[in-house]
Amino acid sequence: MRVVIAEDSAILRDGLVQLLELRGVEVAAAVGDAQALLAAVAEHRPDAAVVDIRLPPTQTDEGLRAAVQIRRTAPDTGVLIFSQYVETKYAAQLVGDGGAGVGYLLKERVVDIGEFVNALERVAAGGTALDPEVVAQLFGASRRAAALDALTPREREVLGLMAEGRTNHAIAQSFGVSERAVEKHIANIFAKLDLPPSESGHRRVLAVLRYLDRQGG
Repeated sequence: MRVVIAEDSAILRDGLVQLLELRGVEVAAAVGDAQALLAAVAEHRPDAAVVDIRLPPTQTDEGLRAAVQIRRTAPDTGVLIFSQYVETKYAAQLVGDGGAGVGYLLKERVVDIGEFVNALERVAAGGTALDPEVVAQLFGASRRAAALDALTPREREVLGLMAEGRTNHAIAQSFGVSERAVEKHIANIFAKLDLPPSESGHRRVLAVLRYLDRQGG
């Protein structure tokens, strides 16, 4: 996995580079501002970009706006926002577009580098890694409580494991059932959440967003 990092603090940036490289992640570039981030993504076409929200020159939302641009210009590059803050102005556009390969983690809530690397791998592979606190602030109180309440206890357990980024195979192993049984549960979840098949939609991501929205609310 090859990544680029955008973090304005030199100490945090270098520390993150070292931690990732120790775990076999190739860091193609580590930069301190949004323009350098966009240039690095264009040059290296990484699997994922780790982006802080507040970057020079204004230290407001340059990183997040750059992340939105990356999603438009380099859709094969996953984007993992890694910040102390939840910025709603552009984050809803980034996270709520139904696209795959997006993550948003809060620095203070990441206590294990292994979990961070796992989240980064999921984003690079086209999955999602969203902190429930982020989703709660982005989407507010649940608007789909009735649909989620219609899920059976086992279906809610399956959806919870989907929110952790588990594959169908991993979910099946967790419950000691066949993958076919898990697929049936997931099909029921999609039906109850009114997520019909779509060539462009990412139903797994949307289902997880609804689950996290409820958890946060």
